[in-house]
Amino acid sequence: MAHTAPPSPTRGAGSLPFPNKPIGTVNDSMPFDHLVVVMMENHSLDNLLGALSRSAPQVDGLTFDAAGNATNSNPGIKGTGAQVKSFPFQNTAQAKNVTQSWKATHAQIDGGLMDGFVKSAGAKQPMGYYTSEVLPFAYSLAKNFTLANRWFCSVPGPTYPNRRFLLAGTAWGGTETSPSTLLDPPPPHGTIFDRMSQHNVSWCDYFTDIPMTLLIPSILLKHLGHHQGISKFFHDCQAGTLPAVSFVDPGVGVLSSLASAVAGLPGTVQDVLALLGVNLNALSTGETEEDPQDMYYGEAWAHGVVEAVLQSPKWSRTLLIYTYDEHGGYYDHVAPPPAIPPDNILPDPPPDPPGGYDTYGPRVPAVVVSPYGKPGGVTNITYDHTSILATIEAKWNLPALTNRDANAATIMDFLNLNNPALLTPPIVQGPSSSGPSGPVKQPG
Repeated sequence: MAHTAPPSPTRGAGSLPFPNKPIGTVNDSMPFDHLVVVMMENHSLDNLLGALSRSAPQVDGLTFDAAGNATNSNPGIKGTGAQVKSFPFQNTAQAKNVTQSWKATHAQIDGGLMDGFVKSAGAKQPMGYYTSEVLPFAYSLAKNFTLANRWFCSVPGPTYPNRRFLLAGTAWGGTETSPSTLLDPPPPHGTIFDRMSQHNVSWCDYFTDIPMTLLIPSILLKHLGHHQGISKFFHDCQAGTLPAVSFVDPGVGVLSSLASAVAGLPGTVQDVLALLGVNLNALSTGETEEDPQDMYYGEAWAHGVVEAVLQSPKWSRTLLIYTYDEHGGYYDHVAPPPAIPPDNILPDPPPDPPGGYDTYGPRVPAVVVSPYGKPGGVTNITYDHTSILATIEAKWNLPALTNRDANAATIMDFLNLNNPALLTPPIVQGPSSSGPSGPVKQPG
């Protein structure tokens, strides 16, 4: 990847968004009391919502010719032709012919050329994209609220390091999705959950089958009482009793790397999971949308979560961030820019190819759901997952975890503070159980 100097930080780790105010001071200029965070898995913006640019030119998606055919392409491999153009998926099924490893992602970005997706996977699948007929929920959500044109994953690599950035503002040496990394010591500065607990900001991780906080097991061990099953989320939405911050996790499913890693965790962690009711013999159908999951189940799960928020008596004071952990190996045409390194911790062991945490990974979808959203609007500010941390810190004046989140943009540009145009919740379409948005029947 061609190296360009990252921007200079203006704040440092440990600093306050409002240094002249006490820690924990509520920022009333941010129009919410309840923040809900939903992170799905493994899709780029062009892959999930790239066709939205056909009807909404403000969206920086795929490019189409007069006949409605996407013109974006990547060099092919043997048997595909010299170039592979972006093409529409016809249904919700996913194959496994994509990869988002550190090495593959750097090859895909190729110094900013964004031309290595087909070659890195050895298949055409990375050039596929979804239409509104196949993913009605994702398109309906973006059309009703505000979409980010430039939300990048935090690191050019796979799930675990990117989710570490969400939970702690850094990957502190990680570059792999590997069970062994779950045995790493916790980040030296702690996590966003430690910050919230230290300063009396109420929070909960609502999980479907396995809590995603397990990617930093110390979160579970230190904050067991802040984890609840997904049914409690729906109850709290209806009752208007959500905490200040909610992380809501889809079902990882029986085929996920996280599920397979549990058996290798220390007995204390397994005991805590058992106390939470985690049953590895009764895992749900995967709902994160990671390949090879059927996209229908993730769409249906996410639609239910969003509807619960929209119908809550506290809707007028609630904000939901809907995004994805990384691109999953799917094509995106926008080159990731340089990023502020979170700290002085380098990848360990040194990765192939060499590199650090001074650049973002490819774009991912991100929609902010709020009464103050801009219907069908976009924001062109640069974001990454630490923007979620920056938003929490700015709302409750909490110390930054790392240099990255200290300087990340909050989500305020998604909103129009002068016009709460969506106080009456819009209708967000969910997937149908039949047709192109329904689950694909497997043979046998």
